[in-house]
Amino acid sequence: MAAETFVRSEAPATSEAGATKVRRYGTLTPYLFLLPYFVVFATFVLAPAAYGLWISLHDWDYLLPGKPFVGLDNYQALFDSDSAVFSFFWESMSATGIFTVLSVPLLLTVPLALALLLNRNFRGRTFFRAVYFAPYVLGVAVIGVLWRFLLDPNLGVVNAVLGAIGLPGSTPWTTALPWGWVTLVGVTVWWTLGFNAVIYLAGLQDIPRELYEAARIDGAGRWSEFRHVTLPGLRPVLLFVTVNTILVSANMFGQSYLITQGAPGTETRTAIMYIATVGLNEFKMGSAAAMSYLLTACLLVISLLVFRLFREKDA
Repeated sequence: MAAETFVRSEAPATSEAGATKVRRYGTLTPYLFLLPYFVVFATFVLAPAAYGLWISLHDWDYLLPGKPFVGLDNYQALFDSDSAVFSFFWESMSATGIFTVLSVPLLLTVPLALALLLNRNFRGRTFFRAVYFAPYVLGVAVIGVLWRFLLDPNLGVVNAVLGAIGLPGSTPWTTALPWGWVTLVGVTVWWTLGFNAVIYLAGLQDIPRELYEAARIDGAGRWSEFRHVTLPGLRPVLLFVTVNTILVSANMFGQSYLITQGAPGTETRTAIMYIATVGLNEFKMGSAAAMSYLLTACLLVISLLVFRLFREKDA
């Protein structure tokens, strides 16, 4: 009886000591797990971002020893019609806007239609999933050089094939408008639709089958199922795909640099391409940094609007 009393009296003490230990040391555990990532994030994201903001406030030429502080002059020059960078910068921003407006709707709808097809049960489904995703694993350098040769107005295979079958074989795919935009948008959609399709496909497989069965019992057709079951079920995925696609499209560089090289003239030279030219070719790092932060601010506003749009739908 004494032993039993001893065990009962000691058990709460052990439990209380364990709880005290958890309370004392457990609160730091999540932060210790996050610490390695935070160190990497701070080193390669936060520190460069702060350093870039500092550069944007200076007349920064990395070939010269003196880098005078100019305050907001680099930003003001972007809105001064008399400055040397005004027209070129806003022309490149316009090109970025055109490409984004043309490519984003296609990169939202075409991969969704493809994902709906690949979500069905049919022979060879896994093979076709791999085929559509395969171009995405190639780097932009490979894609750019490949399509540059295929679409060359003089020696390209595409014009040769079109001419052989009796169609116009002298289309200036990379040297004139609107064909330059057709090329850039078409190549980008072909290259990246597999990624969005895989994201959509994962979202489709998370929608409970019971919802579709209930919709069929209520007499819903295919369009009603898509509108009232599929789209609401894909809303979180749609938010991610929309924001990610807008950001990636607005930062397009490699396709324009390698395929059209900004032609005709500078009509297809995007903002990132012009920023790289100003910073790396003209050595005006301060001005280039200011352009980068203005572009970032525009993308931030657009992203917030997209988040608000989806939040209002949820409400």
